[in-house]
Amino acid sequence: MLLDWISLFLRWFHVVAGVAWIGASFYFIWLDNNLRTPPDWKKQKGIKGDLWAVHGGGFYEVAKYEYGPEVIPEKLHWFKWEAYTTWISGFLLLCLVYYHGAAIYLIDSSVMDLTPSQAISRGLALIFGGLFIYEAACRSPLSRYPKVFGIMFLVMLAVASYLATQWFSGRGAFIHIGALIGTIMAGNVFFKIMPAQRLMVDAVANKTEIDPSWGLGAKLRSVHNNYLTLPLLFIMISNHYPMTYQHQNAWLVLMAIGLVSAWIRHYFNLKHIGISRPSILVTGAIGMVMIAGWVSMPVMVKEDSLSTENTPVIELNAQQQQVFDVIQTHCANCHAANPTDEIFVVAPVGLMFDTWQQIEQRAAVIHNRAVVTKDMPMMNKTGMTEADRQVIGTWFEGLSSK
Repeated sequence: MLLDWISLFLRWFHVVAGVAWIGASFYFIWLDNNLRTPPDWKKQKGIKGDLWAVHGGGFYEVAKYEYGPEVIPEKLHWFKWEAYTTWISGFLLLCLVYYHGAAIYLIDSSVMDLTPSQAISRGLALIFGGLFIYEAACRSPLSRYPKVFGIMFLVMLAVASYLATQWFSGRGAFIHIGALIGTIMAGNVFFKIMPAQRLMVDAVANKTEIDPSWGLGAKLRSVHNNYLTLPLLFIMISNHYPMTYQHQNAWLVLMAIGLVSAWIRHYFNLKHIGISRPSILVTGAIGMVMIAGWVSMPVMVKEDSLSTENTPVIELNAQQQQVFDVIQTHCANCHAANPTDEIFVVAPVGLMFDTWQQIEQRAAVIHNRAVVTKDMPMMNKTGMTEADRQVIGTWFEGLSSK
């Protein structure tokens, strides 16, 4: 269970770091949008905008300088490690869960029959190739045309989402688009925001002129991060909702939910600068209802797609047949292409045990959840006995010893 404990602590740390990063991002966008023109005596000190707030039993006065303070304070707070630690912990989780466990969580032979090394190579290429394209676009003249840049970015994400769903399991595809978005957001901090801030601090310290493009470029990347936050948060929780990533057009589901969530974020950004557009919330809510209705529509499956003529027949020995029977009795009511369970109409986390090949491929997961933690079947609703669990345990021990 060592890997489970490592995964637990990494995931916990990732969530804590992400909360800190998202909180700081939301706060500073809100702060920048709520700054007001200061009185003349503050303007004479070089203050561009100020804000008064009350929180935690006290009053706070915040000021933003046009150029910078006369003297750089000894203690100057930098907001970077929230982003870096979120990305580092997330990438380590990706490696531990989806790359170390590629055969279990990343590869779905019904989508594409890849080797672990092939799947990992494609995943890394998707993440860092997407980062390269985004960064190149940001540094090109395209960045001067926000609408054109936005369309290009959406097309890039759509292509990446489509490719991911053609390569990986549904869950693996979604998490890789999340990793791509998270890498772009952390890259914005590393490649643009922090360098711009260093240039500004050095300029103020040396009493030299500040190039306005430094601040404008950094702010633009911060705005990009702000709009990407809600789509990324959806992806982080999406592995609990297989009806999204197991949909036959999962890439479209992902794009639709991402667009609607970014649109809803736009409402709050406008509200921060005094513009109220309730219509955005209304259309966003309608959009989510429409997506839910579309995803929930029954899918007509062609009879020939259910044919098992091309499925290789495997002769099971006595032990394998016993394991297969136990899993079909206690697990396949939920974990199947067509679940019979009254609650789970889509296979949880995309795991299906219709064939022996699928069972053998997910042997480690089955053993861990049914024998080690014993949290499956859920609430033991199918009445799996200790003898049934021992059948799986003995079989898995034999696999592990080979």
